Parts: sequence; C-alpha cells; structure tokens
Amino acid sequence: MGTSAASGQSSPASNNSQQLMRKHPLFFFFFMAYAFSWIILIPYVLSAWGIIAGDFTFTFALHTFGPALAAIIMTSVIEGKAGLLSLWSRIRQWRAGWQWYLFILVGIQVLLLIGIIIQPGALASFHGLPPLLFSVVYYLVNFVLVFFLGGPLGEEIGWRGFALPRMQPRYGPLWGTLLLGVLWVFWHLADFLTPVHGGFLTNFPIFFLEVMALVIIFTWVFNHTRGSIFTAILLHASVDTPEVALVPLFLVVDQTSLTLAGLIGFGVPALLILILTRGRLGYQSSQEQP
Repeated sequence: MGTSAASGQSSPASNNSQQLMRKHPLFFFFFMAYAFSWIILIPYVLSAWGIIAGDFTFTFALHTFGPALAAIIMTSVIEGKAGLLSLWSRIRQWRAGWQWYLFILVGIQVLLLIGIIIQPGALASFHGLPPLLFSVVYYLVNFVLVFFLGGPLGEEIGWRGFALPRMQPRYGPLWGTLLLGVLWVFWHLADFLTPVHGGFLTNFPIFFLEVMALVIIFTWVFNHTRGSIFTAILLHASVDTPEVALVPLFLVVDQTSLTLAGLIGFGVPALLILILTRGRLGYQSSQEQP
C-alpha cells in the first residue's frame, strides 16, 4: 500500500515535469548542457588553480559530453524511443556529396593554415614536416582521438543534433544560427578558467568572433548534408585537430595566434556564405525536422 501510494503521488509531479520540458525544450536542453558540463569540469578547474592535487584531465574530455547527454534526455522526454532512433540514424548518416567531404577534410585545414601563415613571423618559424608516412599516421591518430574524445562527438549530438533543427524553424536560419553561436561560445566559459583557451581578456573576444564565423559554416554544411550529425562531428574534428597535429610545426604560434588564425581563416568564407545565400545558409523551410 505504501509503495503504491508513493508511486501514485510521484506520477503527477513527473508528468508535470515532462510536460514543462516538452513545452520549453530548448531552455531545458541548454540548461542541462551547461549544468552537466560545468559540474563535471569543477575538479579540472580546481586542479588548474592548485586548490586540489591530482590529474583530472579525463574530466575535461568527459565534460564535452554534456550537450550529448542533454540531447539524449530531452529527445527521450519529447519523442520517446522513436526520437532516439531518429537521432541515432542522423549520427550514422554519412552519405553526402564528395565536395562536402573535400571541404571538411581539406578545405578547413587550408583555411586555418592560411590564417596562420599570414601572421607575422609564423611562416619563418615553420620547422618542417616529419617523414610523410609518419605525418599522415600521426595526423589520422590525432583526428580519431579528437573525433571521439576532444569535443566533436559530445558537443555536436547536442548543438547540431538537437538544438539547431529546432532553432532554425523557430528563429530563422540566420538568427537561429547566431543565437546558437552565442550559446555555444558561453558554454566554453568554464574552459577559460583553465589554460586550455589561454587568457580570458585576451582570447575570449577573438574566440567569440571565431565561433560566430564557424557557426555559420557549420549550419551551411549541416543544411546541405540533410541534417547529418556525422558530418557536423567530422567538421568539428577538422577544426580542432590542427591544434594538436599541425600548429606545433610553427614555433611562434600560441593559443592567441591560433584563435586569431581561425577568425581570419573562417571569417571570410562565413561572410561570403552569408552574402551568397542571403542569410538562408542553405535552409529550406520544407526540409524535414526531427
């Protein structure tokens, strides 16, 4: 009797919570994405400040899965098993035109390298590539590690898997994209409490502009690959991998100049995409939304 009564009393509260989450899916998604990630990152931040001892690097990798966890929970609440299967199918959706893979796997690297080498002293500090085979294997290994553990997998299931398909119909492709960009930037605020992104006052304004350029490119690719989460993860990995695989080849490039290189390299294409698509970013109002 006691168990049945407790169950009967908790059910209305649970139903009310679910109804509220269904009514405000974006609010609860971002609330959970921020909360999960920032709470998980606390030991890493305290360690970086010297308050606690120990290596908490694993928590940095773990905190990037906050958006994915939030997306899975919200999708389950809103759409149930069918929604989770749809989300999984878009994670496995790899079919896209070869030109998109060329842009993601080669074009992104070229744009970032252009942003690096036009900075004073960067090209002169280049100290050459290791043997070709070693360079290729080294880059591929780092790409796979970044893909799964460096942020792309954990973030993109949330940002492009859950949030963007709901923000574009509601706010329009441009304003929905820019709003997502702002929320994506500020999700990284906790990272700036550590050495990962460099100094807050120096790097955050540049980082903000870089991400706002990137988010336009991400939406453009996302809309042209039929909402593929896989290509979004791949694109994110292509943006992040050079930091560990290519940038060390330039002795004078630090975190600030790397962020500036991203702003330079991605800013111009983002502006061209805005102009050429007239702010539509490849979005079709009739395209299927989850």
